[in-house]
Amino acid sequence: MSSTESPDTATAALPVPPAGPGRHGGEETVRTVTLPGLTLTVRAPAGHPARGGDGPDAGDGREAPAREPALYVHGLGGSSQNWSDLMPLLADRVDGEAVDLPGFGHSPPPADGNYSVSAQARAVIRHLDAAGRGPVHLIGNSMGGAASTRVAAERPDLVRTLTLISPALPELRPQLTAVPTALLAVPGVAGLFGRLTHDWTPERRTREVLALCYGDPGRVSPEGFNAAVDEYARRLELPYFWEVMERSARGLVNAYTLGGQHNLWRQAERVLAPTLLVYGGRDRLVSYRMARRAAAAFRGSRLLTLPEAGHVAMMEYPETVARAVRELLDSEVTDVTADAGRS
Repeated sequence: MSSTESPDTATAALPVPPAGPGRHGGEETVRTVTLPGLTLTVRAPAGHPARGGDGPDAGDGREAPAREPALYVHGLGGSSQNWSDLMPLLADRVDGEAVDLPGFGHSPPPADGNYSVSAQARAVIRHLDAAGRGPVHLIGNSMGGAASTRVAAERPDLVRTLTLISPALPELRPQLTAVPTALLAVPGVAGLFGRLTHDWTPERRTREVLALCYGDPGRVSPEGFNAAVDEYARRLELPYFWEVMERSARGLVNAYTLGGQHNLWRQAERVLAPTLLVYGGRDRLVSYRMARRAAAAFRGSRLLTLPEAGHVAMMEYPETVARAVRELLDSEVTDVTADAGRS
């Protein structure tokens, strides 16, 4: 769909793929975290200890060094499965887990029905506080990138490094291909989309979503496509699916209009954690031109631009993203060591 075509009702329904294990997706463990008024589903690669130092290292008699915790946060319409390709590539380095935000994936809606970016950030904070996992390497995509920016700005004690992949930060002139997502925020529109596309198969819906989110949908493996289709079909049966999409889209649009200290760009300037920014040249939801502004807003940040990637670089180019995250972690270790040497 070019920027001159009319918004497609199907692509408007789910701006981030609901699932996506493909080339690297392997066995995973899934658990439920229950907090007052909030239930979260948390996913992690199987075969790795919950913490480092739990056993001998490769038969040499020494314990493996402790792996630092990491948390992955998906975007609007996505789920923890969006990270199933990236997490295994970093599992030897970080103790990573991915969360289904309230109302997405297998997490039920929150008791208060609040789907604002601030509410999503609070859910992440509450999870980290309850688990005692902070500070973490926080990695977010799209709406999850906006929520992660809030977490890093408001609770710097919880964030060791920050990686943002196509973060949904305010744009003065959004791309036309992003308009359908904004339209979801209009009361009743999400339900209308659902009725207009009632006869569409999950396969057709999934193809439309992938065409919107991927720079090249041909990079999706057959396993990844089938997983996304199955997850899309499951979600369409949920009684709260359209309501969650509408309220979450409205929360994201509202976050774009906030001023003062709650403005996302102001909060980006307050982030102290070393930051990696990843932007795709074929992103049809977050403009590639925002990369330079983001690099200026996040102090001392690193910028990775992928000309062929779309909105979900961690699913399209997981090896490249993993390598950039490792470089960020290496730089943080180097900085800490240098600071210790000067003290």
